Amino acid sequence: MFARIEGLPIIIVFALILALFMYTAPEVFLAPQIYTTLLSTAPPLILLAAGLTFVIGAGEIDLSFPSVIAFSGYVFAVLFKQYELGWLAVVGALASGVLVGVVNGLLIARIGIPSFIATLGTQFFWSGMATVLSGGKSYALRGADDSSVWQFIVGNFGDPNSIAWQDQVSIQAVWTALIVLGLWFVLNRHRFGEHILFIGDSNDVARVVGINVEREKIRLYTLMGTLAAVAAIMLTLENKNYFGNQGQGYLLTAIAAVLIGGTSIFGGRATLIGTVFGCFIIWMIEAGLVASGLTGAWVRTVQGLIFLIAIVFYLFVEEPGRRAELLRRFGRMPGPGRRDAGRPVAPGGATPRQP
Repeated sequence: MFARIEGLPIIIVFALILALFMYTAPEVFLAPQIYTTLLSTAPPLILLAAGLTFVIGAGEIDLSFPSVIAFSGYVFAVLFKQYELGWLAVVGALASGVLVGVVNGLLIARIGIPSFIATLGTQFFWSGMATVLSGGKSYALRGADDSSVWQFIVGNFGDPNSIAWQDQVSIQAVWTALIVLGLWFVLNRHRFGEHILFIGDSNDVARVVGINVEREKIRLYTLMGTLAAVAAIMLTLENKNYFGNQGQGYLLTAIAAVLIGGTSIFGGRATLIGTVFGCFIIWMIEAGLVASGLTGAWVRTVQGLIFLIAIVFYLFVEEPGRRAELLRRFGRMPGPGRRDAGRPVAPGGATPRQP
């Protein structure tokens, strides 16, 4: 029964790390405020990692989503602040994300440029466009929290002037949970998700079984661009400020969350639940290490160590073939051709009969 729980290894790792931090920093991790902070800061990372789960599950990669956050965030900030378009600013930002996703999909699926090169190029292009259009300036969205857009997307459920933790639960956490839940059904119950995993196994096999690989890849990158635009809107509203490099810190973090969550870097297997808990682990490690008294110089070191341990633990639990190979290499299990290890072998390769 437990073996069928999706993402179980990474959930166990998360529980162990949480228990460790509850012991080393109880004044922080036994207080509810740390978790309300999580609900207001983690949604952009979770949305980006969720979209990247589909991309990596298809055997592809997307390096351009940080620039989508910059470009879509700029479109939203300008339309929202200078032109006071309100909800039309949200539509414009989403349209810009869709545009970037479609361009990526066409470059990769129709023209045939490898996804690493194509998205690396569009990363520079859209990031440069955001810098050129904004002139390198930041935009402060003063008074944004008085608008219906802010209240509906990133507002709190309770009194915004209250310091009680139950009044600080962010609405964006609910929207993120609903989006991830919908994506889970798409990945595990919808034809599109099945096609993506088929493509991740093999493009040629996917074509043989009748999957339109080009169309599905365009849809895939359109989905990624849209989710990056949603993350840009949430991030800009939450900070009440736009700055040109606001998406740059998410690239390696989102990729790490997807991989330690259990999605295969080779494609063909993806888990959204594992990705979400991978995001929780990444967020919790930095806060927990600082709260436990370690200096900032040690944060990245411990993060890398925990990432490696999580991936090895996942492979050991979820991959029986890899587990058997690992045990064989350490002499715990006989491998192929070692069944008669230690017994004499007669000439010609025959094992002599024991008396």
